[in-house]
Amino acid sequence: MTDGDWPSTVQSVAGTVVIAVFVVTFLLQAFTIPSESMEQTLLTGDYLLVDKFCYGGTNGWNKILPYRNVNRGDVIVFHYPINPAQDFVKRVVALPGDRLRLINKRVYVNGNLVSEPYVQFINPTRNLYRDDFPQTDSPDYGVNARWWKEMPKLVENHQLIIPSDHYFVLGDNRDDSEDSRYWGFVPRENIIGRPLMIYWSSISLTNDLSGAPTVGDRLYHLAYAVTHVLQVTRWERTFRLVR
Repeated sequence: MTDGDWPSTVQSVAGTVVIAVFVVTFLLQAFTIPSESMEQTLLTGDYLLVDKFCYGGTNGWNKILPYRNVNRGDVIVFHYPINPAQDFVKRVVALPGDRLRLINKRVYVNGNLVSEPYVQFINPTRNLYRDDFPQTDSPDYGVNARWWKEMPKLVENHQLIIPSDHYFVLGDNRDDSEDSRYWGFVPRENIIGRPLMIYWSSISLTNDLSGAPTVGDRLYHLAYAVTHVLQVTRWERTFRLVR
């Protein structure tokens, strides 16, 4: 490479970096599934690409660019309302203005039973709060105190009324998911985007990280995954679209 080639090389690298930063900042985000709450749709150890573009924002660009509305049944990634530093993934089951009720684990929206072929039930034990929501008499373990105080004001005729610009979300692993039943609604501004696909899936190594794993523990498991990528990869899930 001659001295005269350096400006064009630097320009090319800079352009690539700018494009990469634009994609990561505005279009896509990587996300890792940390728990079992969305099984079998998403498994612990799935690595996702999240489309940050599809829902747009709250500014005037929404009228020009091909954004879409959040729909019932969408899987979304969002900032956890209790701690926005954390990102969660759940499925939207009710929209602003909807009236929602669960009867014996089945979801009813505006009086109609919702077909949910993606949901699994793993716990035969009946839980009144979890399975026949909303309940205003006695909370289940783990219910957020603020939500427990706010929820009765939004219940009418045993149905929860979803307020404007808010969404009610549930995990597909319905018996093992801390979701809107436990901490409330997802505000519209908290929604990051919609998962596009699983770009890699690995056999979960997190079972060995119970308690409070150290940085060394995490580095060890990362190194193991890198050096045993053929063995830990779930090939049948790689590049699978999320629905």
